[in-house]
Amino acid sequence: MTEQTFMKDYRTGVVFGGSGLIGGTVVNFYKMRRPGVVDMLAPSSKKVSMKNCQDIRNYLLSIKPDFVINAAIANINADPQLSFEVNYVGAVNVARAAASLKIPYFFFSSAAALPQGEMLRETDTLPLTAKLSNYAKSKLMAEETLKYMAANEGLDYTCIRLSIVYGNHDHKIQGFHRLLFSIADESMPFLFTKKGAMHSYSNSRKIPYLIHHMLDHREEFGCQTYHFVDPEPAELADLIMTIKSHLQLKSPRNIYVPYSVARTGKKSVQVILRLLTKIGLKATLPPELMFLGAFYRTQTLSCEKLENSSFVDPMPEETVYSRLPEMIIYYLSRWAHQNMITTFDEKVELDSQIHEDFKHNPMDLLKSIHRDATAPFDPDIP
Repeated sequence: MTEQTFMKDYRTGVVFGGSGLIGGTVVNFYKMRRPGVVDMLAPSSKKVSMKNCQDIRNYLLSIKPDFVINAAIANINADPQLSFEVNYVGAVNVARAAASLKIPYFFFSSAAALPQGEMLRETDTLPLTAKLSNYAKSKLMAEETLKYMAANEGLDYTCIRLSIVYGNHDHKIQGFHRLLFSIADESMPFLFTKKGAMHSYSNSRKIPYLIHHMLDHREEFGCQTYHFVDPEPAELADLIMTIKSHLQLKSPRNIYVPYSVARTGKKSVQVILRLLTKIGLKATLPPELMFLGAFYRTQTLSCEKLENSSFVDPMPEETVYSRLPEMIIYYLSRWAHQNMITTFDEKVELDSQIHEDFKHNPMDLLKSIHRDATAPFDPDIP
């Protein structure tokens, strides 16, 4: 892929969530591999809070970028208020600024918005109900509001839905890298999944190529949702054993722990942690364990829609398996030189009706926001 085909003109972009795996990959790509092609700005959360409408509005209207990327999320186990404000309200406010500036908006969503099953298509979303996790609920609401704003407010957006993301430049131990850490730390004695449970994986290294192809072909990719995953899914148990083989470890043993046993064990540990909290010792389970059931169920995403588009995979030979050696060296080197510090999110009591509606009546809240709070920002108001 030549420089000419990769990018037509020099542009300024803004990415929210630049410290995460997705945003960090985008920022690093342009700084290290494509300097002078895109001036990619990544404001910190201290400078621009995703919870603060004025921060987002003032920053984007002052910078006037050519496009904006939203890869920012709250912790997957965040409480309803934080999930709502960061994942949903923040996404909507970025969209309002993008609509005002008439620039493309790239929004990263998640397979958490989809049910279990094989070869799920972009339209196979879960129904929006109060029973969903805060993370899934907020992502679904954001997707629905972007569709509404595209139809009613002139928003030019593309929703890129990812599954389990892998790659370097992740400063947090979460998602795929939590799995890698657990095996490397020998804290996974057995296989907490079942034979044949398949999942899709998303290669973060290819994301900058995708974004800029879509940027240069807005008529094709505007107001659309695409799954961005490797064409071939992977069996979780096989992936775990492959990592174990690379690390030359004795565990985890090739013994499958039934879901009922794993769930009981999780609940028992939660009880112990609550008891420890009462005597001043505070600890928590990895947030990924809220998706423990997903380890035992298949969820694979179809990428047929993207494959049938004009986008050409720049590295078709790359898979989660082919990148394992590189990622293992990268992360083990990082973890070997780091002191692991656990941080805790203090619970924030919700004192607003809007947060109660997010918890119990998300569809009514969504309709209310669509009526009252999706208009593009007025660029003339200071």
